[in-house]
Amino acid sequence: MIIGIIFVIIFLSILILVHELGHFLAAKKFGLLVEEFGFGLPPKIWSKKIGETIYSVNALPFGGFVKILGEDGGDPMNSRNFVSLKIWRRAIIISAGVVFNFLLGWLVVSSIFMVGVPQAVVITDIKANSPAHEIGLQANDKIVGYNTTVEFIEYINANRGKEIDLKVGRNGEELNLKVVPRTIENTPNGEGALGVGLIDAGLPKKPVLASFWEGLKTSVGMIKMIFVAISNLIAKAIVGKASLEQVAGPVGIVKLTAQAGTLGIVYLLQLLAMISLNLAVINIFPFPALDGGRLLFLAIEKIKGSPLNPKFEKTANAIGFILLISLMILITIKDIVRL
Repeated sequence: MIIGIIFVIIFLSILILVHELGHFLAAKKFGLLVEEFGFGLPPKIWSKKIGETIYSVNALPFGGFVKILGEDGGDPMNSRNFVSLKIWRRAIIISAGVVFNFLLGWLVVSSIFMVGVPQAVVITDIKANSPAHEIGLQANDKIVGYNTTVEFIEYINANRGKEIDLKVGRNGEELNLKVVPRTIENTPNGEGALGVGLIDAGLPKKPVLASFWEGLKTSVGMIKMIFVAISNLIAKAIVGKASLEQVAGPVGIVKLTAQAGTLGIVYLLQLLAMISLNLAVINIFPFPALDGGRLLFLAIEKIKGSPLNPKFEKTANAIGFILLISLMILITIKDIVRL
C-alpha cells in the first residue's frame, strides 16, 4: 500500500503539472501576465519569482493552479488582462489543460506500443466456492506458460475432472498449485471450469510512427468509453439510480496503483494514461469549478453579448467546488469500507 501511495503522489504531481502547464503556456502565448504558477494548494511552503511570474510549492499536493491577471475580472483595456481577450482565445486558454492531459495520455499509450508488453494471461476475478477460490488464486495472478486465454481455456476444458498442475506468477514469485477443473455437470451457469475471469495482457512491439497512430486510436477509444461511463452515471444520478461502486477515489486509486505495481512498470504507465484521460474528460464537463464550467460561462457570455456578473461566477464555482469535495469524501468513505 505504501508503494501505491508513493506512485499516486508521483502520478498526481505529473498530471497536475501537465494540466497547469497547458493553461500557463496558452496564457503566455497570448501575452497575458501570469502572476503565479502553483503546484499544490495553499498554505505556501516555498516560492520564487522568475521574471514576472511567481513559482510556488504548496503544502497540499493534490491540486495546482495558474493565476492569470484578470481571471476574476479587471480592466478590459489592459491587453495583458484575461478579460481583454476575445472569447475564443479565452476558451483556448481554459481548454489547454484538458488538451495537455489528453496529449500526456496519448504519449504514454504510444510509448507502451513502442516498447511492447510480453503476452500473458491474467486473472481478473475469482468466483466464490470455485476451484480457483479453494486453491487460493487471486486477481492479478498471471498464468505461466500460456500467451492467450484461448490456449488456457482449451487446456482446462480438455482436463475437466482431472487434477492438473498450474503455475502462477504473483508478486515476482512463481507458485506451483494443483487443481481439479469442474466437470460440465458441476459448473454453474455463467462460470467456467475453474471459476475465474481472464484477460489477455500484453502488446506486440510496433514501429515509432505506427505506435503514435495506434496510441491515438486507443486514446480516443478510451476517451469515448470514459465519456459514456460518466454520462451514464450522471443520467442515473438524475433519476436516483446512481451507484458509486465503479467509481474510485484517492484510496481506491492507491489500491489500484499498488496492484498495477506488482505487475510491472508498463501496467503503471497504463494506469497513468487512464487517469490522465479520465481527468481530461471530467474537466471538460460543463460543471462549475471545472474547466468545462468556465467554458459554459463563456458560451453564455457569447450568447447574451456581455460578461456574466463576477459575483455570480465566484458563487457558482464555490458551490461547484463544495459539491465536488463532498462527492470525493463520499467516494473515499466507500473506498475505505471496501478495503
